[in-house]
Amino acid sequence: MPATISLKDMAVEAIRQLPDTASAEEMMYQISLVENVIEGLKDVEAGRTYTTDEVLQKIKQR
Repeated sequence: MPATISLKDMAVEAIRQLPDTASAEEMMYQISLVENVIEGLKDVEAGRTYTTDEVLQKIKQR
């Protein structure tokens, strides 16, 4: 994720790609999606991730 692109810029671009008939709900979903992807990338960079095997093990423990 380039440091020069802000959340606002990415959200605006995501909304811009929606059709003109998009609802406010669809726009809010796109903003939320962009924010979640950015947070996920930050987690990856910080090493806050699990392997598939780790996730499956956690599921089995419940």
